[in-house]
Amino acid sequence: QVQLVESGGGLVQPGGSLRLSCAASGSIFSINVMAWYRQPPGKQRELVASVTSGGSTNFADSVKGRFTISRDNAKKAVFLQMNGLKPEDTAVYYCNFRLRRSIGTSERDYWGQGTQVKVSS
Repeated sequence: QVQLVESGGGLVQPGGSLRLSCAASGSIFSINVMAWYRQPPGKQRELVASVTSGGSTNFADSVKGRFTISRDNAKKAVFLQMNGLKPEDTAVYYCNFRLRRSIGTSERDYWGQGTQVKVSS
């Protein structure tokens, strides 16, 4: 069984910073894409940032220049550094791994349980 566990959410003032972490446990052969999504209150889930196994990154326009994403393959972990936070960044943040559990099997998406980020004064 593969599990993704997130940490690092919380309450922060506008302009502040938070660092989210997500680590996978269980039997994993390879991880292709690691990503962060978020779901603001009353809205649909959206992609925030992603990083491929080759190191290519992609960011939502709304977070470019403020957020960075990094991964540690040895630890099967991904991190989201969020700077210059705004009230509109308030959301539940989910990590997502597209991975292969063993050689010869298909890739599948796995999700964390979500961590709340609230930006408010």
